Amino acid sequence: MNPIQHILKQFPLMILDGAFATELEKRGCDLNHSLWSAKVLMESPEMIAEVHSDYFHAGADCVITASYQATVEGFVRHGLSETEALALIGKAVAIAVHARDRFWASCTQQTLRPKPLVAASFGPYGAFLADGSEYRGDYQISEDDLVAFHYPRMKALIDAGADILACETIPCMKEARAITRLLQTEFPNHFAWMSFSAKDGKHISNGELIADCAKELESCEQIAAIGINCTAPQHITSLIHEIKGTSTKPIIVYPNSGESYEADTKTWGGSHHDASFSNSAQHWCKEGAQIIGGCCRTSPEDIRAIVRWARPGVI
Repeated sequence: MNPIQHILKQFPLMILDGAFATELEKRGCDLNHSLWSAKVLMESPEMIAEVHSDYFHAGADCVITASYQATVEGFVRHGLSETEALALIGKAVAIAVHARDRFWASCTQQTLRPKPLVAASFGPYGAFLADGSEYRGDYQISEDDLVAFHYPRMKALIDAGADILACETIPCMKEARAITRLLQTEFPNHFAWMSFSAKDGKHISNGELIADCAKELESCEQIAAIGINCTAPQHITSLIHEIKGTSTKPIIVYPNSGESYEADTKTWGGSHHDASFSNSAQHWCKEGAQIIGGCCRTSPEDIRAIVRWARPGVI
């Protein structure tokens, strides 16, 4: 069964976790590296489990694995064999599944919330390039090349037992098509959500209309939800409306805090969005989003605040 629909049949809102790398940095991890949070898979996997646990205890219905920037090519570039790279990619899922199962075994509120999902983070080709192109989508490779690039880790993540793939920060429809092709031809029994990065209230990062992207993905049953992540909060309401106009799929939104990322320096600048994240999330829910969480620079407290109004009694 589609795991998202399984939750939405019981609850009006599915609540995701928040930022992952931000929490690792709070624990002292240096992520100024081309592997970003995937670097911690090699160095401090216990910290990854701690972050997942924090989000489960905050009330999240789904955590996203530390595999956004985990690719075979990326790990091989840093001295691992292909076999070691694939094992590490699978390990990201195993850590999250173990943290989930451990949490659920001791949870005393199983009637008030769904058993949480483990979504395998499936970042774009631009994340491997580590040059900020996931916010531009100006790839110089073909759709067929993208299919070949994504296949090994999609297989590793699915084989490791992920409940669903989180195809996130996708900047262009060419990459979404490549991912959809892979699902349909190689993994017909598995589901994914497709979440784009956006530059404004109508366009994804490379300039294509989000409404056109949603319309094109509408016919693919394996795409369980369509939406936006790692995008400024002030654009989310408009983007929800644009998706609703061409798609009947559940809408997923998990924006960043409102700060801007500088790819050259790998730092964040600007300021947080003025409205509280929880209040904004409540508004997005009323506008039609059915799956809500946070991306870069959000926290377990932001997720806990959403849970307080969405799931009275859980927190």
